[in-house]
Amino acid sequence: MPAAPIERPQLLGFRLAHRTMRGDARRLADLAGRIGAGVVVCDRRRAAALAEYVCRVCDGVHHHHDVEDRHLWPVLDRAAGAEVDLAELSDDHRALEPLLDQVRAAVTAFAAAPSDRVAARRLAQGLEGLRDLLDEHIEEEERTVLPLVERYVSAADWRRVEAAARRAGDPWFDLPRIERFAAPDELAELHALAGPVLRVALLLLRPGHRRRERLIFGQRR
Repeated sequence: MPAAPIERPQLLGFRLAHRTMRGDARRLADLAGRIGAGVVVCDRRRAAALAEYVCRVCDGVHHHHDVEDRHLWPVLDRAAGAEVDLAELSDDHRALEPLLDQVRAAVTAFAAAPSDRVAARRLAQGLEGLRDLLDEHIEEEERTVLPLVERYVSAADWRRVEAAARRAGDPWFDLPRIERFAAPDELAELHALAGPVLRVALLLLRPGHRRRERLIFGQRR
């Protein structure tokens, strides 16, 4: 009898989390830049919604990297040993923390004075820095780390990492954002993996998320 195939980690959720962080950082930086340039007018209601959204994105970035530091890195170090060097990626995580604090402070200041173009430009500068660091960091992580996860980490260990990520996350905020950045075939795969619970959750969360997006970003693109 042939041996049963070895179950490998399912990385779709992790890749989509990466894409969502990068996508939101890009469009938030673009929006703040247009507000700072006077191209987009932002009233207090829109500024308050933007501030809440930015702070929740920053919290999500922090939690994602905290899960990597506390859960994924030890698993990968045990499994891959000398083949993995996580020092630079861990340095990136440390560099992100003060940048996240800077962005939170900038968006809070902007929400208090949404007509202040200087505050908007300061926010745009912080978000551009976050965008650039996330792009560089995630590209390197997906190039170097995820292939090692697929090769060395057991499916059971990976499920424990994903469980830690779910505990640290904010699914009511994250799920409709992931839906926005996922391709149709990826969404179909997510639904197959998660079952009807995901479909029901998205039906409940989608309308509110789309209203929030229209308020913050304008028409859905």
